[in-house]
Amino acid sequence: MASYDVIIIGSGPGGYVCAIRCAQLGLKVACVEGRDTLGGTCLNVGCIPSKALLHASHMLHEAEHNFAAMGLMGKSPSVDWKKMMSYKEDTIGQNTKGIEFLFKKNKIDWLKGWGSIPEAGKVKVGDEVHEAKNIIIASGSEPASLPGVEVDEKTVVTSTGALELAKIPKKMVVIGAGVIGLELGSVYARLGAEVTVVEYLDAITPGMDAEVQKTFQRTLKKQGLKFIMGAAVQKTESLKTKAKVHYKLRKDDSEHVLDADVVLVATGRKPFTEGLGLDTLGVKMSARGQIEVNAHWETSVAGIYAIGDVIDGPMLAHKAEDEGMAAAEQVAGKHGHVNYSVIPGVIYTHPEVANVGMTEENLKEAGHAYKVGKFSFMGNGRAKANFAGDGFVKIIADKETDRILGAHIIGPAAGDLIHEICVAMEFGASAEDLAMTCHAHPTYSEAVREAALACGSGAIHM
Repeated sequence: MASYDVIIIGSGPGGYVCAIRCAQLGLKVACVEGRDTLGGTCLNVGCIPSKALLHASHMLHEAEHNFAAMGLMGKSPSVDWKKMMSYKEDTIGQNTKGIEFLFKKNKIDWLKGWGSIPEAGKVKVGDEVHEAKNIIIASGSEPASLPGVEVDEKTVVTSTGALELAKIPKKMVVIGAGVIGLELGSVYARLGAEVTVVEYLDAITPGMDAEVQKTFQRTLKKQGLKFIMGAAVQKTESLKTKAKVHYKLRKDDSEHVLDADVVLVATGRKPFTEGLGLDTLGVKMSARGQIEVNAHWETSVAGIYAIGDVIDGPMLAHKAEDEGMAAAEQVAGKHGHVNYSVIPGVIYTHPEVANVGMTEENLKEAGHAYKVGKFSFMGNGRAKANFAGDGFVKIIADKETDRILGAHIIGPAAGDLIHEICVAMEFGASAEDLAMTCHAHPTYSEAVREAALACGSGAIHM
């Protein structure tokens, strides 16, 4: 029986970051992982492989639509699907091997297998039981489905199956207009598939700024994606070579059927806690199946902590990473902190979509007086030169104090641009602080400054 200061269950972004931080703080650390590779869903079947396919398909789009306009003449490239899959696998391998190297560098033991907690202070992996002064659950999440929808990962697939299809489908139906569905839907649309998104609500990307939602959907429609909104999926049928999706329109209860070669179920994710033994331990759970924790990420059982997708909050890799570092600090006797009001969200389509903080809808509901500064990328020289003029930067500030309350970007490199605003919000900056900061020209980031100027006396280039 090996003994550790801390054992982390799960090696996704939350788990591996937590393990490394614990080791940096001088603790003896082990991390449990049942996959053959480290990195969890994110590196193996999520964030990383999907970004590889998003990048590859965007390069194809550029070649087909913009190369000739720049004087780059020649036949558009054809798609070698097997080679594209190989590129995706290479990308995964480089990243997962990188985590393995970091574990060795920081002297973290990888306990290979699926873990359970027979009692507080003990973790069982296979036939071996290990002792731990502290246990941190970072087991992540798994795709959620709908009643009547049976996933086989061949015809009816989750994001996992969508990343390893045998061939590019001619017709794809995406159930759910959230981040995962729109990212992967845009990949296959660029690769030539006819993509139809079926969404229960009347707007895509629930919870996002309403103006961004409308602009984003309009942009995706231009790229060829079709949308059926206000539709409740009743069931799917898997036939020999295709599938059928049955749905009802909420407005009139009318019934409809869609044919597809592949159906992608992208209706969200749920905490993965199966097999951990939490019921026997008496760990308190929420009605939604999440592990309940206090302000220090400790569960109802002393010495057992939980972070990432298994607890409340947005299921984001970087949120899990922040919690992983904070929980490590707590276990080491220090003070861990996560500012949940400054957690950015990004959708990696083209254009990208990013947000942080409050939306106008949030503030109206709260009765909070605010002002808005907005700037279109059509007024940004770099964006126009790069065929990236669609979209805008929107900054929301307190009406009286000018303190930045939130920001919403749809446009080129939105996922990178949002972090300037995150840093500003961490320091309690005003929109004027951003507006008075010199930004290099020509860069996309000038659009952020212009939006900040628009919160005051007005933008310059609009």
